[in-house]
Amino acid sequence: MEYGRRSTMQPHGDPYGNARSNLPVPSTVKKSTHGHGRMSLAGPAMRAPYPIPPGTNPRQSLMRSQNVNPLLQSASKPQNYGRTPMRSGNRRGSMWQGGSQGSAPPSSQTYTKDTRPLRDKSFQAKMRQDVATFLISTGFEVAPQMLQNITGKDFRAVFQHLILYFDPLWPFKPEQRFEESFMQALKAMKYPYLGQIDIKWLPTPAAMHSWPALLGMLHWLVELGRAREHYMDSGHPTLQDPALIPEEFDDIHHHLTLAFDHNSRAYEVFLQGQDVFPEEEKMLEERYARKDARVFTDLEQLRERLKEIHAEWEQLKKSAPPFEELKKDNGSLRRDKLKFEEILRRFEERKQKWTRLVQDEKTELEYNLANLEKMRAEEQRLSDIVKVQNLSPEEVLRMNTEHESLTREVESLKHKIAETSQVVVRLEVSLTRKVSDAEEALDQYTSLLSTLGLFPPLPPPLEDVDLTIDLHSAAANPQGLLSGADIRKVVKPTLSRITEMKRTAHADVESERIRVDDELDQLNLECETIEEEVLEVMNKTNALSDQADELREAAQQEALVSNAEASRLERDLAAARTAAMANGVGVKSRLQALQIAYREQVEKVNRLKEDTVRAVIKNSSDIVAFKDEVSKQLQYLREFAEAN
Repeated sequence: MEYGRRSTMQPHGDPYGNARSNLPVPSTVKKSTHGHGRMSLAGPAMRAPYPIPPGTNPRQSLMRSQNVNPLLQSASKPQNYGRTPMRSGNRRGSMWQGGSQGSAPPSSQTYTKDTRPLRDKSFQAKMRQDVATFLISTGFEVAPQMLQNITGKDFRAVFQHLILYFDPLWPFKPEQRFEESFMQALKAMKYPYLGQIDIKWLPTPAAMHSWPALLGMLHWLVELGRAREHYMDSGHPTLQDPALIPEEFDDIHHHLTLAFDHNSRAYEVFLQGQDVFPEEEKMLEERYARKDARVFTDLEQLRERLKEIHAEWEQLKKSAPPFEELKKDNGSLRRDKLKFEEILRRFEERKQKWTRLVQDEKTELEYNLANLEKMRAEEQRLSDIVKVQNLSPEEVLRMNTEHESLTREVESLKHKIAETSQVVVRLEVSLTRKVSDAEEALDQYTSLLSTLGLFPPLPPPLEDVDLTIDLHSAAANPQGLLSGADIRKVVKPTLSRITEMKRTAHADVESERIRVDDELDQLNLECETIEEEVLEVMNKTNALSDQADELREAAQQEALVSNAEASRLERDLAAARTAAMANGVGVKSRLQALQIAYREQVEKVNRLKEDTVRAVIKNSSDIVAFKDEVSKQLQYLREFAEAN
């Protein structure tokens, strides 16, 4: 590592980075009017997490930004970062001005008293353990007993290792006394208890009166190193590491990080002899473009949504008010409600009718069961009577013969009853089917009435007609099967009349449609005619404009020719005057002729100018009159279209 290489960066006296740097800048940068040197390309640093009092370090490394935070005095930059290239093998002189700068503290400066228990044995053991652990973790080999009885050489090695850990480019010179570099480094590290350390202790640092303070100083540097490690690993925005910046950010430190990275790259290019940085600017623009990509996407989506909302708003303004639509829907729903209530009433009546039929059937069944019981009781009674009677054989034979004949008659009657029952069953099934078909037909009829809007009340002049029909399948009288208006006398004629009315309305609508189509065709024809006239007038206007342009160009050319002729005549006149003055009075006649020719040319130029102005005014008037006429025609066409 080249520790003897001096940096070109001056130390800052302001912990917030408001001091000016002496970095060389391009010639295009505006120079300052005072004696503090040029402003740095990186600009003043905005971050200062540790506002420690300014030190006396006469040198700062280019490896860090414009920041006096000692935790950031070492960064992961290349070894030769920030060095000015040489055109020859000779080394360029350093701009570092040594330790004679004005950043040294005044002689009257007071130091803070160290309140740590440095002479406590347990506290010293803890400090030694912390220092040894940190040195081992940073790659410095430490013997187990070195810190208990340390030598001047070991103390110098430990101290220089800790300082170089913070700044690898710190200028420890072999020819410089350790006492000078020791105090200079502590002042640069802003050690708060510097006044309690005596440089006479350095040859024998392990002495009882000097080792506690020196060990406390080493422990303070170790704690500072740990704080630096924690800070460097924290990922804080003030680290100015571009790799830690998220894709989308809004922190001012992230902006400053990108600005510092851009300025650093641009400064490297500047040190190579270039004054423009297109690649670095392109990288910065691409990084901000990635940052704003999602914002622009959201903005485009919001703009599309705004367009949709505007279109919807325009459509709502052009459409009819929703209140009218709601009124129409309310009216249709009320009519549907009345029709539905009518249908419910009819189904309720049908339900009650079937309930009565079921009840009548149950009553008839109970009555038949009672008659059956009576007939069985009568049969038992007659059997008992026959058993107790005392009859002769002839009477028995006669009764048997009568019984057989009656039995045959009963069998024949039973057979006839069975046939009659089968016929009745077939008739009942047929009747049920017919009644079901009739009910389905009535349901279809009712549905058609509901669909066509023919439920009462009907539109005038049929408001007194009721087209609804009900079926009573349990009616004893065939005339009472259907209730409602008479089908032949009322329903059919009414339906025929409604059909004729609908046909007439349809024919009227069709006639109106044909008339409107004819009017639209006429309007389209008139529009085409007017468009042709407008096109013809536009062609005429263009021709007039071309003529005006030609006249203007001709006038300009003539004016140029006249001006050239006038200039030539003026030159001739001047030459003639010169010749007259040289040759005497003999050239007066030629001078007068030239003056007359000059006046004629001037009059000709003025006349051409007036003609050109009149032609332009005339063409402008014709164009204005044509525009007025076209506007009147278009306004008339618009009023005619709106009126029809």
